[in-house]
Amino acid sequence: MNKIILASQSKIRKKILFDNGIKFSSVPSGIDEDVIKKSLLKEGATPEDISKNLAELKANKISNKKPEELVIGADSVIDLEGEIISKPKSRDEALNILKRINGKSHLLISSVCISKKGGMIWNYTDKAELIMKKFNENQLKDYLSKISDKNLFAYNVYQIEGVGKSLFSKIKGDKNTIMGLPIFKIKEFLQEHK
Repeated sequence: MNKIILASQSKIRKKILFDNGIKFSSVPSGIDEDVIKKSLLKEGATPEDISKNLAELKANKISNKKPEELVIGADSVIDLEGEIISKPKSRDEALNILKRINGKSHLLISSVCISKKGGMIWNYTDKAELIMKKFNENQLKDYLSKISDKNLFAYNVYQIEGVGKSLFSKIKGDKNTIMGLPIFKIKEFLQEHK
């Protein structure tokens, strides 16, 4: 059985792997996502391109250091009408993101890449569509007050597995994809590569 490394310290991604009985260790990739995103956007990359590229870069970076092990890299982005929405760095930014997606439909794109010997051997991208209910500014502020800084800055503006579910009138797609790891496809791959 191949050893598996998750190229991330994401608590939710670790929980998804753990809950699905996958034994793994966790090593953060340490890549500067903001610099890479800016560079890709200048080249005209779509939100899906960015998600795929970041997942691959994370996996390959750790795979170069641990070439015999399977390394899982993952990345998720919000696609609002073709524009990428990144994780907030402040509560004001979080409120602005909520205002922008308020009452609208957007896509949550999650990409995963598995690398070995420093190169990608498998990848998969899944999308979920979320339609947010319409809220006034005080309701949005009230919602944000229920989320800790740690969770807000780690997981973006909504936690679908918790209080964030109440923001949406419709969710089309896999819950694990929304939380950042399309686990069923990963399990299929790992079954074939025991």
